[in-house]
Amino acid sequence: MRARPALLVIAHGSRDPRHAATVGALCARVRELHPELRVEVGYLDFNAPSVPQVLERLHADGVRDVVALPLLLTRAFHAKTDIPAVLREACARLPRLSVQQADVLGPAPLLVGALERRLSEAGLAPADRASTGVVLASAGSSDPEAIAVIAEIAREWRRTTGWCAVRPAFASASLPRTADAVRELRALGCARVAVAPYVIAPGRLPDVIAKGAADAGADTLADVLGPAPELATLVLRRYAAAATGLTTVAA
Repeated sequence: MRARPALLVIAHGSRDPRHAATVGALCARVRELHPELRVEVGYLDFNAPSVPQVLERLHADGVRDVVALPLLLTRAFHAKTDIPAVLREACARLPRLSVQQADVLGPAPLLVGALERRLSEAGLAPADRASTGVVLASAGSSDPEAIAVIAEIAREWRRTTGWCAVRPAFASASLPRTADAVRELRALGCARVAVAPYVIAPGRLPDVIAKGAADAGADTLADVLGPAPELATLVLRRYAAAATGLTTVAA
């Protein structure tokens, strides 16, 4: 039988040191849940090691099967184009390595659970739901599919959890911006407005979300999703689904 595939978590990377620290904390939680699983992190930009560098190291260590998991919440350019190209190029140079790209993390009920966790940690109680509007603040994308997914998450979150209202917002590429969504919820009559960043790690765009929340006078700003236990569980679920085709008897 082949050995258990290694897990390569692919993060975007950022000049902000909090980004890599948060990704590292999430991967540490994944390792705690499954100590027998080899978990590595590779970055697309700004941080080291790069994805090709990690794959080369795994190959040198004798690893032959890898699940590459994009640490992304929507299927946009990086998941559809950028990451597959990086993986194809690396595999062409490492022909003995088999790499399976896993699905992105979102959408998933566990992510909504993580959003709820962060809002609770920010001070919101169940009794606040009926009078509180929530801004689901995403990084943003030029990909229509990704934007539609965020809008659907907002609709479903409102329908199933009892918040006064939930509106999507974006830090870049798409409208509305966070501040505009906060003002819209005020105009709707929400007594409180909370901003829930639908992002994994700190960086430039999460800072844009935070500034928009402050500029429009939001009452609550939740933390980024970060190493929430729901995310660690979801990473392992995506890994398990992608690893199924790799854990077969070697030829």
